[in-house]
Amino acid sequence: MADGGNGDLPMLEAPPSYGRQTCSSIDALPYIDSDYADPRVKAEVDRLVEEEMRRSTKKPADFLNDLPPLPTFNFQEYPMVGREYERVRAGRPPVALDRSRYELETPTVSKRNDETAWKQALQRSQRLLQYQITRMENLDLLLKYGPDAWKQHNNRLEVYLTRMQKLAQELNEKIEKVNRERKYHQQNTAYELDALSMQWKDLCQKNIAIQTACASLEARIIELETEAAERGWNLEAITENGTLAQFRSMTLAP
Repeated sequence: MADGGNGDLPMLEAPPSYGRQTCSSIDALPYIDSDYADPRVKAEVDRLVEEEMRRSTKKPADFLNDLPPLPTFNFQEYPMVGREYERVRAGRPPVALDRSRYELETPTVSKRNDETAWKQALQRSQRLLQYQITRMENLDLLLKYGPDAWKQHNNRLEVYLTRMQKLAQELNEKIEKVNRERKYHQQNTAYELDALSMQWKDLCQKNIAIQTACASLEARIIELETEAAERGWNLEAITENGTLAQFRSMTLAP
């Protein structure tokens, strides 16, 4: 039954051999099977499926158990990416950027007379100045060459988009062709399936009639044998003399 605590609805449980079915095992005929279009049939099918799902012990979280495990990622050549992957996997928050080296700080009051502290502050200010100069140079280069670079990038994206659209169109055409062929073959086969279905029903009815007649004859034979036993007739002796068939023909005659 379903677990009311987490709202997890059990899934259908199938034998292990059904875990990976191939396309050849699918026998659905959607273009000629119209029974499911009947609301009563659909309601009954949905009821049976839901009942089977609730009886099953398999949960939605278990549906990936039959698939092979994911490959193990190896970040030996990229240790930084490996550390970030482990951080995300463990659910830890990202490390904040250290902006202290971009801040211009003067020596504290206790180190105002320390020459080493002033030299470190001067070196930090020189680094910040060079950083700002580099930023301005990058901005100038971006203003000069950025538009053309973006145009080339957009052109490459358009070429890639065109190629993907063409590929998608080819795949859609193949899918449409397969669907048309399926519909054509199923509709052409529907007449043969209907004829075979009617023939099967007729044979089933004939078999039922034959079984009914056989059961009636067997009951009549048992009744006659009982009557013969009550009259004291020795059927075994009659059988040995070869007259049992004549006896039955006379007794079964109307």
